[in-house]
Amino acid sequence: MPPSAPPPHRVAVLALDGVIPFELGIPSRIFGAALTEDGSPLYDVRVCTLDGGPARTSDGFSIAAAHGPEILSEADTIVVPPTHELRTRAEDGSLGAELTAALERIRPGARTVSICTGAYALAAAGLLDGRRATTHWYEAAHFRSLFPRVRLDEDVLFVDDGDVLTSAGAAAGVDLCLHLVRRDHGSATANQAARLCVVPPWRDGGQAQYIERPVPSPSSATTAPTRAWALQRLDRPLTLAELAAHAGMSVRTFTRRFRDEAGTTPGQWLTAQRVEVAKQLLETSDLTVDHIADRSGFGSGNSLRQHMRALVGISPAAYRRTFHRTTDEEYAR
Repeated sequence: MPPSAPPPHRVAVLALDGVIPFELGIPSRIFGAALTEDGSPLYDVRVCTLDGGPARTSDGFSIAAAHGPEILSEADTIVVPPTHELRTRAEDGSLGAELTAALERIRPGARTVSICTGAYALAAAGLLDGRRATTHWYEAAHFRSLFPRVRLDEDVLFVDDGDVLTSAGAAAGVDLCLHLVRRDHGSATANQAARLCVVPPWRDGGQAQYIERPVPSPSSATTAPTRAWALQRLDRPLTLAELAAHAGMSVRTFTRRFRDEAGTTPGQWLTAQRVEVAKQLLETSDLTVDHIADRSGFGSGNSLRQHMRALVGISPAAYRRTFHRTTDEEYAR
């Protein structure tokens, strides 16, 4: 008899006064699209306010939440969406008695997540001290001046620091929530959730590509076709000169334009894409690590192990133990 399915992962979304509606809706939309093979929800997402009453939004209307702060103590993951007011409230490092008391309800072992300027609340509560984190690039200088103990990285879309995760502005909350689904249930589930929400399952580069740079005109040369071309050839060596030649640019121009568009270097981008291929093969196949290294372009198992530890934090074997799924029918054979 197959074991009963575990209960859905409990997510509490804390809506503060002045909350931005778009970001408030991201956790419910993304986690709500993460389903088992039989269509059962993998997450139970609930929205709460500091007093259980309505919360004013930034767009001229209020939302009525069904819960108060008591659900924070029961949640497995707590998400703090942004408000424009958090920036001002954190000026003196004080969150106010209600918000401080609410955050103190979070139980040990629960994940705490911020979207955009929600990071101000986590930082003011001391939850980001000594940790790497991010927030909206526009607020980076101000955030850094208020919270010098936080290792702020404004170039990335999100930061996963284990039990505390932070995202950059606005739509980067989608990237972070999909990352959590991928971390909890694997790439296949995250990809399906992304399809249901009609969003990309993974965005190349980081927040750096959005920082005060003009969008290239349609007539401008771009590295996008070369990136698409490279994705079909990750199993073989690809040199910088070869990539530049495909794009019809000098190596220097290609490198500069690639960083502007993707927010990272060509070499770092290739490595990240190859790690993604390796992760999918570890999840969905029984190939050896050496074979997966060959198919993903790393050449050797040792090289794959080195890069997975650097980018994912665990070995290929540990990743496979966590995310490789064998159906009950396979066990029965």
